Amino acid sequence: MIEQSFSLRSGQNVYMVGIKGTGMAALAEIFQSRGLRVSGSDVEEEFYTDKVLQDCGIPFFKGFSPDNIPGNLDFAVRSAAYGTDHPEVALLEERNIPLLLYPEALGLLSREHSAAAVAGVHGKTTTTALCGTLVQSLGLAGTVLVGSAVPAFGNRSTLVQGNDFFLAETCEYRRHFMYFSPDRMILTSVEADHLDYFKDEADVENAFCEFIATLPEGGSLIYCHDDPGAFRTALRMAALRPDIRMIPYGFQLSGEGKITKLKPDTSGENQFTIEGIEALFRLRIPGDHVIQDAAAALLLVLDQYRSQGGGSEKTPPFLKALEEGIYHFTGSRRRSEIVGEARGILIMDDYGHHPSAVRKTLEGIRDFYPGRRIVVDFMSHTYSRTAALLDDFASSFGAADEVILHKIYASAREHFNGRISGRDLFNKTCEQHKQVLYFEEPAEALPYLNESLKEGDLFVTMGAGDNWQLGRSVYARLKETPS
Repeated sequence: MIEQSFSLRSGQNVYMVGIKGTGMAALAEIFQSRGLRVSGSDVEEEFYTDKVLQDCGIPFFKGFSPDNIPGNLDFAVRSAAYGTDHPEVALLEERNIPLLLYPEALGLLSREHSAAAVAGVHGKTTTTALCGTLVQSLGLAGTVLVGSAVPAFGNRSTLVQGNDFFLAETCEYRRHFMYFSPDRMILTSVEADHLDYFKDEADVENAFCEFIATLPEGGSLIYCHDDPGAFRTALRMAALRPDIRMIPYGFQLSGEGKITKLKPDTSGENQFTIEGIEALFRLRIPGDHVIQDAAAALLLVLDQYRSQGGGSEKTPPFLKALEEGIYHFTGSRRRSEIVGEARGILIMDDYGHHPSAVRKTLEGIRDFYPGRRIVVDFMSHTYSRTAALLDDFASSFGAADEVILHKIYASAREHFNGRISGRDLFNKTCEQHKQVLYFEEPAEALPYLNESLKEGDLFVTMGAGDNWQLGRSVYARLKETPS
């Protein structure tokens, strides 16, 4: 732990245990941009963050050892994946080096400058990435941290353009977002999830209320009017904290913040307007839920811009920058990510691992690609989530023509108790859907897919498991096979 009075200063030495994690590598880059001397360690297995760290000139050890740790440290940060039994963590504690968890380090950054948080059960990563794309387009002097790599940021998770404000994706699991100190906040959605920690949906809602309550007087809550949980949470907090500015957005809203989706054309775009912003937005990512995310990002960035005494928002150059920021957004890693297209078969990948996210994403894909047969390969993540939301998962695949399921991808924080399995989800889904197949391991589905996928199909891997590799294998095989 680090005392509240602790602050970041140029020249400080920080060591990071698990530095190659997406969030940890992003933190390392931000620390370095502020003049800190950063080093760290991680497993030998190579990740995309290896290149990020190497490009930044941040040294790190491949493999863990107490010998890795420098002698002159001001503080250290550890990934939540490594506990006190880890050899490097144990030595840091023995030496009484101030040691933060990743969410605590985010909190430290949030206290340094004006800060904005993106929160919600799902939609956080896409919304934060959209915020960053707008910050980039407008040239604002802020720093943005996303929970996934973003092509527009050079396939990094960070955008560093200055220190006027810090905008970050925050996580509700174990109430980790309570370390963060925001001045403004987006709330995308509230519903039951992480049920290995939260008791039920009410417990989840209470956690979000606790987080919103940390906003200062005059702080802003930008919330999704269309999401029942977010709407209910905002109403609760409006009664408890009338000093907070409530800024809604949504299709079902009237007045400022209302989203109007225009008739789709054949250009592969979603076009929409937002009441109160005199611009026409074109988004090249499927799904009404992504339009909602874009609206939230626009409202947050505009609120930040106003708070810093920005100029007129109605000038053609400013509005054009907003429009271009949305148009040039191409998604983020594992969020409706197009892996490639070969022999007329489009391969996509998406991280959706909650029934609502699965349903909305598939419906968006169906709306965006109406002429394609959609085959979804889904791998459920965590036994607790699968058991608690089994019926919801089973009914979430309605927009797909074919569903392929696998074993449950286990989390390191829970153990198999024999009460729920991938077969249970398969059997329940068969009650809801006509075409469902089961392969215990994702790789076992490859021969079937190589035979069954045809020109015009769209194959999408979904979930927080490792079945994303299956989409890459299918794509590689398609490219190798002559048409």
